[in-house]
Amino acid sequence: MKWQLNATLSALLLVSIASCSGEAGVSSEQETLSDSLQSRIAARLDGLDAISSIYAKHIPTGREIAVRADLPMNTLSVIKIPVMIQAFQDNASGRLDLGERYTVGPNDMRRGSGLIQTFEHGLNPTLRSLVTQMIITSDNTATDMVIKAVGLDRVNALLQEEGFSQTRLKATTGDLFREVWVLDDPENARMSDREVFEAGFPDDDAAATRSFTFEGDSTSWLGRTTAREMASLLEQILNAELADEEASAEMISILTRQFYTSRLPQRVRLQGVSVAHKTGDWPPIAGNDVGILFYEGGPSIVSVFTNQNTGDFFDLEATLGLIAEDIVEAWR
Repeated sequence: MKWQLNATLSALLLVSIASCSGEAGVSSEQETLSDSLQSRIAARLDGLDAISSIYAKHIPTGREIAVRADLPMNTLSVIKIPVMIQAFQDNASGRLDLGERYTVGPNDMRRGSGLIQTFEHGLNPTLRSLVTQMIITSDNTATDMVIKAVGLDRVNALLQEEGFSQTRLKATTGDLFREVWVLDDPENARMSDREVFEAGFPDDDAAATRSFTFEGDSTSWLGRTTAREMASLLEQILNAELADEEASAEMISILTRQFYTSRLPQRVRLQGVSVAHKTGDWPPIAGNDVGILFYEGGPSIVSVFTNQNTGDFFDLEATLGLIAEDIVEAWR
């Protein structure tokens, strides 16, 4: 099976062939269980005060869960996954070298998630380290440096070539944060990246209302996708269809080192499940998580998006953790 990239990765992520080797089809009992799982997950999502969607797939059997799976959603930082793929493809072609070092200057700094912004200017990481930080801490400074290296248009050309009609990278994080200031005053369109960084984010009385409207405006999204398309992209990484097996294994390893564990991994990581995933955040308005769950009887791919949340963000994150647990228990 292609999803077993190599023996080392298989051992690390607890993928079991034996547990699924006897499944030739889906019985009526299994279909009933799948219907029950679909209903339970739909009820969990519908219990949130948010626009939500999910697509999940059990790789050994092909069983699926889909709730509003083709609804276009605001990716937030989930869109960093195809940026990573483009970097690995460029490394393989010789266009870029993941081992090359890039100096972080004052104009490269970005607010939001990530740790590079806390260092003094002159940090000199490799491109591989920038890609890693882009994923595991969702570092926005690293993200925009990687986008600059690979090219925003080239990421979208890759997605187009692979048949993803809905998934697109629409902006850099620097452009996104500038637009937040433009909402406050159109004159702020003249702000440089450094000025945006130094200003941080607006904190006036109307800022929260503007932020909510901004997150829901599809013309202003960092990226666009559907739950089904993002799950398909993860499956292509798993099957080594977008890069060779060594590069695909490295991408999965990076995703497995994700720092944020309050959503899909929240409960299942305590049950021996390894989760290779990427979050997307605009708290408390949006909290996405997409990933591959590796467990005995798996793996399963889960792609969940929650936008325009008006409820408790803690409950939102807990719901994603419960959904992952539902899927592992049902498909184990």
